[in-house]
Amino acid sequence: MIMFNSGMIIRVRVKPGMPKAEITGFDREKQAYKMNVRAVPERGRANLEIIRFFRKRFGKDAKIISGASSRMKLLKIA
Repeated sequence: MIMFNSGMIIRVRVKPGMPKAEITGFDREKQAYKMNVRAVPERGRANLEIIRFFRKRFGKDAKIISGASSRMKLLKIA
């Protein structure tokens, strides 16, 4: 996680098609939060669920800045 004045950047490893959207832990080796999402990775559905999850949790805007088509994503929360 990288903190800056107006927010933070976090790395997330996503596992789609799971029963519940939740943070399940932290991978020290990859320096990434592990996250399950219910949506399947089709037509941006999983990405949208990730953005909504973080917006709801932090009450701030969330944006995927890297990894839109990968399980490893970089998110900016500001």
